[in-house]
Amino acid sequence: MLQQTQVATVIGYYERFMQRFPDVHALAAAPLDEVLHLWSGLGYYSRARNLQRAAQRIVCEHGGELPSQLEALQGLPGIGRSTAAAIVALAHDRRATILDGNVRRVLSRYFGVGGNPAERATQQILWRHAQQCTPERQVATYTQAMMDLGATLCSRTRPRCLDCPLGGGCVAYRGGRIDEFPAPRPRAQRPQRQCVMLLVVCTDGRVLLLRRPPQGVWAGLWAPPQFDSVEAAAAFCAAQLAGARLDEAPLPPVRHAFTHFELRITPLRACCAGPVQAVMATSTAAAAGAGAAFGVMEGEGALWYNPRQPSRVGLPAPIAALLSSLAAA
Repeated sequence: MLQQTQVATVIGYYERFMQRFPDVHALAAAPLDEVLHLWSGLGYYSRARNLQRAAQRIVCEHGGELPSQLEALQGLPGIGRSTAAAIVALAHDRRATILDGNVRRVLSRYFGVGGNPAERATQQILWRHAQQCTPERQVATYTQAMMDLGATLCSRTRPRCLDCPLGGGCVAYRGGRIDEFPAPRPRAQRPQRQCVMLLVVCTDGRVLLLRRPPQGVWAGLWAPPQFDSVEAAAAFCAAQLAGARLDEAPLPPVRHAFTHFELRITPLRACCAGPVQAVMATSTAAAAGAGAAFGVMEGEGALWYNPRQPSRVGLPAPIAALLSSLAAA
């Protein structure tokens, strides 16, 4: 959870997650929807899917025990070189080298390593420094200290260099070049994307959601039917939801920033003339036949979602907010 997310944000999610999944067996056996539901709002949902896949592998291939060998750990979904090394160092106090974001920043400044830390050549230099600095004994203490040093003193902005025990040998500090290391990543302007989401609302307030495909944006989560244009949404509504009344004007747009692009969602409401049962067969059949064009996974058609009594399913944060505002209207 701490990958890509700050500690203050994670604490509540962590407590709820551990209460529901107290051990690896509980996580491995849980429905994916419930895992994604408890992750909703943290973003980067591949982390949740990988976490459960790793739990399933641990139960099936390792007898329910997390492996202690570096190679076996790296073979689990979602565990890379640095994370595997951190587990070995912190849990078993064996020599293994980490290079997370905090350690990368400390080493960049201390040794004066220029270049974009995301580039392979720069990473290789930092890995060599990290390996040379990792001691043979008290590895757990050293590893934790390096991570804490980067998180508290050698922070990205306003580092506390006067309090740092490594200041005497730090290239960046001695040369007055703290702001130069690590080199800032070049900022590319994020492209803008747009879509229309059709909010199909029944008389009892339930909203039609479709499961997203297993790959791509919001993979495996639930969201309203998505289209490239208002015209395409209207065509789907007319063809598949006979009797539905489409609002003339869209609802206020919703903006959401991803790592590599920004998405502008135009919500368009369609009110069905009857209760859920009256349109369930039609909408489910439409969802099953819609395929990739409407973002539906084969065999897992539609869900009628009640915003006033939310189901325990995975919803992207902007979709959850959109449904909440719809219920409050």
